[in-house]
Amino acid sequence: MRIPLIKPFINEDIKSKVLSVLESGYLTEGSVTRKFEEVCGEYLGSKHCIAVSSCTVGLEMALRCMTIGPEDEVIVPDYTYPATADAVAIVGAKIILVDVNPKTMLINYDALEEAITPSTRAVIPVSLFGNPLDYDRLKAIKKKFGIYIVEDAACALGAGYKDQRVGTLADITVFSLHPRKFITTGEGGLITTDNDTWAAWLTSYKRFGIGHNLSREEAVFERVGTNYKLSDILAALGLGQMKHIDDLLIKRKKLASIYIRLLDGMKGLSLPLTTPAGSHSYQSFCVLVENRDNIIKGLRRQGIEVQIGTYSLHLQPAFKDSRICQIRGDMDGSIYCYKHCLTLPLYHDVRAEDQKEVVAAIKSHLKD
Repeated sequence: MRIPLIKPFINEDIKSKVLSVLESGYLTEGSVTRKFEEVCGEYLGSKHCIAVSSCTVGLEMALRCMTIGPEDEVIVPDYTYPATADAVAIVGAKIILVDVNPKTMLINYDALEEAITPSTRAVIPVSLFGNPLDYDRLKAIKKKFGIYIVEDAACALGAGYKDQRVGTLADITVFSLHPRKFITTGEGGLITTDNDTWAAWLTSYKRFGIGHNLSREEAVFERVGTNYKLSDILAALGLGQMKHIDDLLIKRKKLASIYIRLLDGMKGLSLPLTTPAGSHSYQSFCVLVENRDNIIKGLRRQGIEVQIGTYSLHLQPAFKDSRICQIRGDMDGSIYCYKHCLTLPLYHDVRAEDQKEVVAAIKSHLKD
């Protein structure tokens, strides 16, 4: 594609950090990963930050450390990537799908409240595409019903709400470091929490259940665990990028503002609303359009990479089994987003001329 959807930020300094790890001969999780965790935790303002092999396993681990499993229900917005719900099924709990607000594409808070039962242990709201959640509303629901909030912040590194960064506003927050993200380790994830007990469990579990803070020579395996570690090779990539996160965010917001100005008033297109008091990270720049699928085909023919937003889970075969998944309420908002959301190219060095070409192409195909 002449204009890709996203490009990773990799400069010579970042390459040298990765090369240093390769030359060291120590390639598994070690001091570089610990430094990466420390830097990310300080940036986010979280007491604990644990690097893992993906956001998906991070969500799974979050539920496990809360002892969520069979007989429990976990509420998930229907409009999200399947990984959000997969984590619930993997731990043996029941997925409860609720609708989203079509104007924000975030979980419908009224639908969330209506779906809560005595079996509900947690909700996994998604700060979709970098749009932060209404954490005040979520905290009120948590207090009223006594449930946990596990935030799927896959796209929300760098987003904020009322002068706090996403990563400190839920019981546990999980970020993705997938290549579609502007801070990426290729594959990987981050878990943040201020809960000491959970943090110790998470750290142990991803290292085969080894005792926390025990030396290698005196290792004790305190629980059954697994291997969800993030290697020093991948951590070096993320560590190098974190030096530039503020500059990258400023660039993304500037580029998003250019799109907003160019798209203003275009018939057949609307912009999703950002949460009030929220700071959007614009991990993805999305619009809601008529003739979405025709626009995708047309732009791709012109060498412009665009993509759908994400999926309406209740329409996917994997979530048709009522033994693992139930639908609560209608899914009108989710279906609307699934059919109309379009993701546009946005990366650190996209040119203003490219953005103008993208917008002109959308305008021409809206008329088809």
